[in-house]
Amino acid sequence: MKCKTQLTSACDGVITKEMKTVAKNEQIAAETIRKEIAAGRLVIPANKIHIRKKLKPIGIGRAVSIKVNANIGTSSASSSAKDEMEKLAVSIEVGADTVMDLSTGGNLDEIRRELIENCPIPFGTVPVYEMIIGRNVEEITPKIILDTIEKQAKQGVDFFTIHAGVLKQHLPAAVKRVCGIVSRGGALIAKWMAIHNKQNPFYGLFDDICDIMAEYDVCFSLGDGLRPGCIADATDKAQIAELKTLGELTARAIEKKCQVMVEGPGHVPFNQIEKNMKLQQKYCHNAPFYVLGPLVTDIAPGYDHITSAIGGTAAGFYGASFLCYVTPKEHLGLPEIEDVRQGVVAAKIAAHAADVARGFSNAAEKDRQLSIARASFDWENHIGLSLDPKTAGKFHQEACARSGKATSKDDFCTMCGKDWCSMRINKELKKAYSKK
Repeated sequence: MKCKTQLTSACDGVITKEMKTVAKNEQIAAETIRKEIAAGRLVIPANKIHIRKKLKPIGIGRAVSIKVNANIGTSSASSSAKDEMEKLAVSIEVGADTVMDLSTGGNLDEIRRELIENCPIPFGTVPVYEMIIGRNVEEITPKIILDTIEKQAKQGVDFFTIHAGVLKQHLPAAVKRVCGIVSRGGALIAKWMAIHNKQNPFYGLFDDICDIMAEYDVCFSLGDGLRPGCIADATDKAQIAELKTLGELTARAIEKKCQVMVEGPGHVPFNQIEKNMKLQQKYCHNAPFYVLGPLVTDIAPGYDHITSAIGGTAAGFYGASFLCYVTPKEHLGLPEIEDVRQGVVAAKIAAHAADVARGFSNAAEKDRQLSIARASFDWENHIGLSLDPKTAGKFHQEACARSGKATSKDDFCTMCGKDWCSMRINKELKKAYSKK
């Protein structure tokens, strides 16, 4: 018997336990969550296998707060299950809403099982990565594709990146780019098509893939295999052609009662971000949009968590529902634990800034409460209400220790000192004017 998906339940007028949880956490009506899911504008990535373990459901869509994903995973050059568990732990500690395992090295099954067992948030993968372990990409067959997807679904993966929108006819435009095809999944499938001179096998098998996804209620994250890898390639013919195909696939998946979100760019100049968000809404039926950044410039290797946060704020304001973090090591190497921390925090800042800008719920109230604590020299709450209390607390303690004067109980900080502290002067002014 096939599993009843969140989308099926929503269309039948049923409010599931997961919908109630999301509604409570977002402080909105459960009926609103149900309606948004039924309309295809919101998803709850929650594999029925993961639900039975420790999954805490979240919602992704414009009706709720903007979410952040953290990518972890081994590479063929570096493989350690212990390192990935530590990356998972720090991702959760600093507030990642979901995590994706992009492992391409080591025992992928063992790493994935261990991560899922210890992951209370939605967990995603890119199945094609496993398909090429131990074989050349041209050896991938329909059976390998479907068997791998079903195996990972049975393990409890909540959402899959499926690169079904990269079509054979898109490749001539893609190879003319400055950076070509930067998506690993997109490049692998492009190579398969070039060798076999056939259409994308994921596109051809899409209905069969939908059947597996619906069985376990795995959410589609329709991959942007032709996303721009530099700002010179942004919003080009290849990207838009794939986006239109993703819109077609979105409709097909929803018809099969599969939940769908759509992945997007990539590297996009700031002035093109609004256009990109509107094009996705136009072509993809307002399905939740999941963007990598986008990075607004290419010139900052080592600081791309910042360039992506700039783009992420704009993307979130103009229509994206889900931001994929970018670490300082993007384009340079496999991220380590501290890179993961910085990447998640930068993306969380972008998501929160966008929520504030779009007037979502009580997002700005968090800023107000922290500012009240700051103005009152309430160091405990000032630090505790921050996105990364561990780092904020460390900085404050180090500053106090270096000065030899200020402590966490003082009514000034080491930046200005006692006599120059504007916050301290403000307290004196308030006291003076309260007597008038």
